Amino acid sequence: MHQNPLIMSTPPSITSDDPYTLNTEDWGRTRYADAFARQLERVSMRVDGTIGDTLIFTEHEPVFTIGRHKNAEQHLKWTRELLAHNGVEVELTNRGGDITYHGPGQIVGYPIIDLNSTKDLHRYLRDVEEGVIRTLQPFGISAERRPGLTGIWIGKRKIAAIGIAVKQWITYHGFALNVAPDLAHFSGIVPCGITDGTVTSMQQELGSAPSMDEVKYTLAVEFQRIFAMYAVHVDEQTQLA
Repeated sequence: MHQNPLIMSTPPSITSDDPYTLNTEDWGRTRYADAFARQLERVSMRVDGTIGDTLIFTEHEPVFTIGRHKNAEQHLKWTRELLAHNGVEVELTNRGGDITYHGPGQIVGYPIIDLNSTKDLHRYLRDVEEGVIRTLQPFGISAERRPGLTGIWIGKRKIAAIGIAVKQWITYHGFALNVAPDLAHFSGIVPCGITDGTVTSMQQELGSAPSMDEVKYTLAVEFQRIFAMYAVHVDEQTQLA
């Protein structure tokens, strides 16, 4: 199966003397279980210091993933027969959140970020949301948060889901941005357990889909800018010590 390479192996720095680099990897099309195992490998490598902060991109084969939220499995609507007919797998996962869909045409981002300098999971979640919001802006999409809910919204239309986890203050799991997935697959679940909203995509909002590589590049640049601030926090702590 053909896999498009990422445009750049490393996004440009904010300034010429910016000390922070967010590495990027593009895994192409993956099965969810395989990607999860590879994530855990990267987490161990980040703990050991053998890799730096890394943003992983992938597109999953069609799958419903069930998070740690209580009774999340009850929001799966399709029978085994319908799942098989539509070629959609089901996977239990240890990320936060409810049930969601991943599939081709959706950019899944897995930031492997060291939070030991802040140990602030709430800030990290808000920063992941901010990275996606900023990414959508140059494409002409004005998105926002909804009070009390995670993810990124255009009114009551959800365009990106977010579910995170940490191990030894190294992050994994992440976000799923709908560029041009088959939205009909979301009918097999109550997406994220939310009943007063719908799901949308960049393609649906714009009338045509931007290229996946262009969106990945923009995500990499925006996440680089946001997480460079964590490096600034480390420098400030060093100066105070």
